[in-house]
Amino acid sequence: MTMRISECRQNVAGLILAAGASTRMGKLKQLLPVGRRTLLGCILNETLKSDLNKVILVLGHRFNEIQAALGQILQHPKLKVVENSHYKEGISSSIIAGLFEIEKDHDHVMVILGDMPNISSSLINLLLDKYLKSNLPIGAIKIRTKQSHPVIFCRKMYYELHKLYGDIGARNLFIKYSDQVCLVEPDNFYDNTDIDTPEDYVKFSR
Repeated sequence: MTMRISECRQNVAGLILAAGASTRMGKLKQLLPVGRRTLLGCILNETLKSDLNKVILVLGHRFNEIQAALGQILQHPKLKVVENSHYKEGISSSIIAGLFEIEKDHDHVMVILGDMPNISSSLINLLLDKYLKSNLPIGAIKIRTKQSHPVIFCRKMYYELHKLYGDIGARNLFIKYSDQVCLVEPDNFYDNTDIDTPEDYVKFSR
């Protein structure tokens, strides 16, 4: 069955996922230095600069420490921080925890990974604009022939998001609804590197 988003209002929330324990990094990757900010602070700043109406930041592992390190940006009027006490159950638990804060008042949710330092406000706005104009229920950035992040979903997909489990996120929805996805190519080169290991961080920092 083909779904369209024409009945949805254009009220969009961003959902930043940053609850993990950074086991492959060996230390808190959320607080790794990136310029004058932390890795998470950099992504959070760009997301808050975008046209998203609301931003939900989902934290879990060492919640208090990470929240304290973010400082003044926590006072931003668009931002709400949510604690996912079930973060060990995988990324799906963070999507669901954030969705509970979004679904009442927002008809679209853009999922943004908290370890992708090259996500910019302009990239978020590009995806948002193209997706809304497409009238399709799912959208994502495309790198060459592959779907990448960020990704975005209409309210009509919230039921599917609530059924997610484990650490695979929403990738299966892109398969199930492959004919209903708006894939958006960035206007300029976009490095969709994510920082998972010390080697990733060293390579990124060069």
